Amino acid sequence: AGEPPGRLLRITRNVERPDKGVSMRFIPTKLHAPLDYIVGAALIAAPWILQFSEHTAATVVPVVLGIGLIAYSLFTNYELGVWKVAPMAVHNLIDIAAGALLAASPWLFGFADESANVWVPHVVVGLAAVFLGLTTKQAGGYRYTKASTVTG
Repeated sequence: AGEPPGRLLRITRNVERPDKGVSMRFIPTKLHAPLDYIVGAALIAAPWILQFSEHTAATVVPVVLGIGLIAYSLFTNYELGVWKVAPMAVHNLIDIAAGALLAASPWLFGFADESANVWVPHVVVGLAAVFLGLTTKQAGGYRYTKASTVTG
C-alpha cells in the first residue's frame, strides 16, 4: 500500500528456518534420512520378497527407483548424506516425482491387471513417498553424533 507504483517489492527468505509458517512440513529429516536407505533397500528386494520378479516391468521399476533413492540420498544435505551437495528441498521434490511414478507405474507399464502382490506395493510405497516428500522439513536440523559425557 505504501510502495510507489513501479517499485519492486523485495522478497526475503528466512534462511534460519525455511519451514517457518509451513505447518504441512512436520516430519524431521532425522526420521526421513534412515527411511530413505531402508526403503531404497526394500524397493530393490521387493520383487523377490513379494514374489513378482517374473514380471519384468514390475521388477525393473522398484529396483531402479530403489537404487536411485539410495544414490540421491548419499548426495543430500541431511543427517545421513555422505557428500551433502543437494538441498533437502530438492530431495523432497525428487521423492514426490519418484513416488508419483512408482504409484502410477502399474498403469503406465501395463501390470495393473496382475495379482495384488504385483501392483499394490507400487501404489502404497509410491503414495507414501509422495506423502513424505510433501511433509518432510526442507532443511536438516540434527546430526547423528554420540552425546558427550561429563566426568569429574
